[in-house]
Amino acid sequence: MAAAATLNPTDAQKLEKLKSATASLTQISENEKAGFINLVSRYLSGEAQHVDWSKIQTPTDEVVVPYDTLAPVPEDPAETKKLLDKLVVLKLNGGLGTTMGCTGPKSVIEVRNGLTFLDLIVIQIETLNKKYGCNVPLLLMNSFNTHDDTLKIVEKYTKSNIEIHTFNQSQYPRLVVEDFLPFPSKGNTGKDAWYPPGHGDVFPALMNSGKLDALISAGKEYVFIANSDNLGAITDLKILNHLLSNKNEYCMEVTPKTLADVKGGTLISYEGRVQLLEIAQVPDEHVNEFKSIEKFKIFNTNNLWVNLKAIKRLVEAQALKMEIIPNPKEVDGVKVLQLETAAGAAIRFFDRAIGINVPRSRFLPVKATSDLLLVQSDLYTLSEDGYVVRNEARTNPANPTIELGPEFKKVGNFLSRFKSIPSIVELDSLKVTGDVWFGAGITLKGKVTITAKPGSNLEIPDGVVIANKDINGPEDI
Repeated sequence: MAAAATLNPTDAQKLEKLKSATASLTQISENEKAGFINLVSRYLSGEAQHVDWSKIQTPTDEVVVPYDTLAPVPEDPAETKKLLDKLVVLKLNGGLGTTMGCTGPKSVIEVRNGLTFLDLIVIQIETLNKKYGCNVPLLLMNSFNTHDDTLKIVEKYTKSNIEIHTFNQSQYPRLVVEDFLPFPSKGNTGKDAWYPPGHGDVFPALMNSGKLDALISAGKEYVFIANSDNLGAITDLKILNHLLSNKNEYCMEVTPKTLADVKGGTLISYEGRVQLLEIAQVPDEHVNEFKSIEKFKIFNTNNLWVNLKAIKRLVEAQALKMEIIPNPKEVDGVKVLQLETAAGAAIRFFDRAIGINVPRSRFLPVKATSDLLLVQSDLYTLSEDGYVVRNEARTNPANPTIELGPEFKKVGNFLSRFKSIPSIVELDSLKVTGDVWFGAGITLKGKVTITAKPGSNLEIPDGVVIANKDINGPEDI
């Protein structure tokens, strides 16, 4: 391990002051304090990884494996059970549904047929456990924001055929920019004074919670990590089988980029290793090239498969030095900084790390109500085993692009503005602006824009079919 970069005297002094202020914070553990100080000292030493653009190579099929070249899964259920008994599913559950106007964990937003993200995840794993007689546990990584609520919610699954474990990601103090001291030591001790340091924290948090050792001693070998709001992130036996056969310590699922994904991180080969390239690391003069679909054809879905013993080895050696993402915020008029890391950036520290280029169906995140419209519509159905399946009647492989105005931003408002979700199997794009209300049984096709004039509302009547139209008032319907 390289020695820590030396700090200049001013920064060294800053760090010492920060250390002693952090030492007196009683709300967090010694592990959290050490992790926080380590992150800040790396940030101050400016060890930011600058990418030498000329050394970037497009990964070969050995490094980013095409999904359709994976070997079929053994047909013997006993063999499948053996595979699944080595697996743990971990969902990143630290996010709040604030973007969509919800106060609790995002994973309890209802997605389809009255079922939440978490309900669907539980049904999926329970079905596997029943079908193969295996024991795949579900781990939920919460943040201090979602911990209490999640514990209450998880109680309803106590009779399910599934072991659910929860643990918390670290809680770090926000840094006051002006004097580089922890926000909580300024007398602000509420939740606003703290932050969870990004999902890169999943590795040390698993270790610090004691869950990692418990899983390893129970014979588990791989963890499948995914965002709890990605409905496409379901357990895939072909991927698990491939990793076990080839002893890959880390696998990132990537999928072909469309114009909607130009900001997503991509995989590159760099100095003989595979690594994640994020837009923040790209020199200004190369940003357009990074966003192009020609050179960088794939992006990171944040579905990750990682070997548990490898996590333990690397966390113990403090070798997971992922790129630091500085995230400036303002709280009550005070400028603060939070330093975060991303789990995908850890790929370059694992041995035999690969990407697998998976079908787009494995990436179905719900980040906004426009995504909710897609998954609640007839574009998808819900199977008995908890999977959201795309309607084969749609011939276009891409989903329609949907833009809803601010009136639809919160889930409650969104739901009240639709008597029922329109049929959109043949829709290419929809843009809604202003105070618009939808009746029941509406069908939208082709390119549709609906604009209510400022100060007036526009009601789309029950049962109409709108195809390739701009609607600016009732007379256009």
